Amino acid sequence: MNDPPEPKKFIADGITAPLRHVAFRRIWLASLLSNLGSLIQGVGAAWGMTQMTSSAGKVALVQTALMLPIMLLSMPAGAIADMHDRRIVALVSLSIALAGTTGLTMLAWFGLLGPNLLLAFCFVVGSGMALMGPAWQSSVSEQVPSEKLPAAVALNGISYNIARSVGPAIGGVIVAAAGAVAAFAITALLYLPLIAALFMWKRVARPSRLPPEKLRRAIISGLRYISNSPSIKIVLIRTLMTGVVGGAIIALMPLVSRDLLRGGAQTYGIMLGSFGLGGVIGALYFGNVRRRMSGEAAIRACTLSMAGAIAAVALSRQPALTAVALALAGAVWMMAWAIFNVAVQLSAPRWVAGRSLAAYQAASSGGIAVGSWGWGHLADAAGVEAALLVSAVLMLASPLIGLWLRMPRIGARGEEAAMLADPEVRLPLTGRSGPVVVEIEYRIAQENARSFHDLLQQVQLFRKRNGAYGWSIARDIADPELWTERYHCPTWLDYLRYRNRSTQPEREMEQRAMAYHVGPNPVRVRRMLERPLGSVRWKDDTPDLNANDVLPVITNVAGGTT
Repeated sequence: MNDPPEPKKFIADGITAPLRHVAFRRIWLASLLSNLGSLIQGVGAAWGMTQMTSSAGKVALVQTALMLPIMLLSMPAGAIADMHDRRIVALVSLSIALAGTTGLTMLAWFGLLGPNLLLAFCFVVGSGMALMGPAWQSSVSEQVPSEKLPAAVALNGISYNIARSVGPAIGGVIVAAAGAVAAFAITALLYLPLIAALFMWKRVARPSRLPPEKLRRAIISGLRYISNSPSIKIVLIRTLMTGVVGGAIIALMPLVSRDLLRGGAQTYGIMLGSFGLGGVIGALYFGNVRRRMSGEAAIRACTLSMAGAIAAVALSRQPALTAVALALAGAVWMMAWAIFNVAVQLSAPRWVAGRSLAAYQAASSGGIAVGSWGWGHLADAAGVEAALLVSAVLMLASPLIGLWLRMPRIGARGEEAAMLADPEVRLPLTGRSGPVVVEIEYRIAQENARSFHDLLQQVQLFRKRNGAYGWSIARDIADPELWTERYHCPTWLDYLRYRNRSTQPEREMEQRAMAYHVGPNPVRVRRMLERPLGSVRWKDDTPDLNANDVLPVITNVAGGTT
């Protein structure tokens, strides 16, 4: 049985509502030009490769070179986006992409561009966009209120697909008239408005009294959050599968134009334009789809429609029919990615939003990159038509995964609760002191033991994803009503971060667990500094401090999170 449609209160008032916010509107318009440039560059690179080599594998590798960096660099990029000013991160990333595009322009101008150099500079451009993606996407929630976030995500999809609807056709004309060098030069120029818009954005940073994590620790924290978030894991798996199976239509489109339709660069541009026009239509109807269908039902409809469209592209030899099929494919392709994107953004709290979106980007782009490589080799061995038909059959079967990994319902973002004061401390501590061990003693009536234990399994997940290690729950064999929950954090600073990462729903779940407690005394919480052999100061009670140390506020907190 299908899930009910998503709650209406989480649907934005209209698709254009985010454009009322000046920062979002300015960046959105500039990103439209940037996306236009990227599509023109993609046409130049893909068609340029078809002129350098007859290998389908090499042609498909252009998509791999552009997408693989996103898979490889997304998680470090997401950590950097969460640790630093997202505006600055986006500006640096755009500068890297601009440098790569400028390098392509210069090499093409002097006639030095070969297949391997083309792929190498596409990798540089892809690396810049990989670093930018998490910072840019996670900053959307800083530009618009959370209730307008789905509409903002859809608008970003519209921006890309408007560009895709006209950019490839423009790119085809430019490449046919002036060659790939002109496409690369125009791309470099079209990056500049977005750089200017980001400079003009006056981002309001939320100050934190705790210093940012180191990069390695931030990456680990992000991975632990995702691995302990069932809803995000399901979305990422479904995203990866869709990218691998559906990536054939993107990777093989130059060969569809050249081999199946017997066309040139202009035909390729028109086919990409049809795909992009479909994406615009899909984005415009995205809100209606979210209102009328659950996430699982919408993904199922999208993949089934995509299967039919890919099969039509494989069998058609008429440009008009192929263009119609590609428009349908573009519409459902955009809807599917928007559903995945919104599901991730609304499932992750702000402190880990960049890393969660980075994982989404790694899954989507990695799926397309790996799929492109595989579809290129299959096209070399069996032909373009056969490769597309295999993709269509696999896409037709892909909804079966929903029997085991059902798409989660998309609700409101679980926002962080208010910052907590630090617990009472009488032992001198520094930020590096640790490990910090927490033990929580509950007294639970025996008839409630099973339901309490089941609830603690959910508590375990949010403790671990927020930074707790070594979680366990034990029951006293001599006193069956006594339960002890135990976990630890590596350092005192890690424990302070853990305490302040909980969302309001998570704290409410913790309060439900404490509500099971019976007896005259409250739940007992012990916070202890684990002391390995030889670590105790015997002669000096005052620790040595430096600028990176963090001392707690000495406050007695009643009823707060553990």
